[in-house]
Amino acid sequence: MGIGAASDELLGTFVPIAVYWLYSGLYVALDGVGRLDGYRLHTREEAATKNVVSKAAVVRGVLVQQAFQVAVSLTLFAVIGDESGTGQKQSPALVIVLQFITAMVVMDTWQYFMHRYMHINKFLYKHIHSKHHTLVVPYSFGALYNHPLEGLILDTIGGALSFLVSGMTPRTSIFFFSFATIKTVDDHCGLWLPGNILQALFSNNSAYHDIHHQLYGNKYNFSQPFFVMWDKILGTYMPYSIEQRKGGGVESRPAKLD
Repeated sequence: MGIGAASDELLGTFVPIAVYWLYSGLYVALDGVGRLDGYRLHTREEAATKNVVSKAAVVRGVLVQQAFQVAVSLTLFAVIGDESGTGQKQSPALVIVLQFITAMVVMDTWQYFMHRYMHINKFLYKHIHSKHHTLVVPYSFGALYNHPLEGLILDTIGGALSFLVSGMTPRTSIFFFSFATIKTVDDHCGLWLPGNILQALFSNNSAYHDIHHQLYGNKYNFSQPFFVMWDKILGTYMPYSIEQRKGGGVESRPAKLD
């Protein structure tokens, strides 16, 4: 049973996409506020010179990935759907919390190992993953700018596994994938904002992920989008500190590694 006229399956497919553009649009609006330059992790000049792909190309690339996302999501829901049309019964609140945590761990585990392998394998990095790293200075709506195959493997399949392993219902998935989308966009926002609850609650945040986008951090901080456990367990965690940048703003400065 859907919320209003739309089914939970349709909402679970399209709401996270709407959330992606709405939330990243908020950061685009904030980017125009000059007094927030003091919270940028990179200067505007760095963004203009280091990012070698246009923003129009980024928008097109993200839309392609989201088209794959829609196709896989609708196919998955069609395969596992309830033919009675009554929809699945929602689980108790505690069960939903456990499903959220399970899905977060599954998604993080899948993305860590797939992401790291795309760095280890020189062919995959050169021909697939390097597309995402053309954004040396990350920004919000570039969060899902990937090669379509990478988007399929890391994000779409990772999301499907999270959904299936956790056992959540399509209605619960609306909220989980919307939250995961917000988290991913926030990790690429390029700002270190005081009062940002996501940056306060999660060690895996915009400063942490910014390290990975730099040349010196290319072999570190693979974890995304929630926790940093696999980086710490497997020795790919690069510690950092938030420091004031000469000329204004802040930067995530890596600590010396042993």
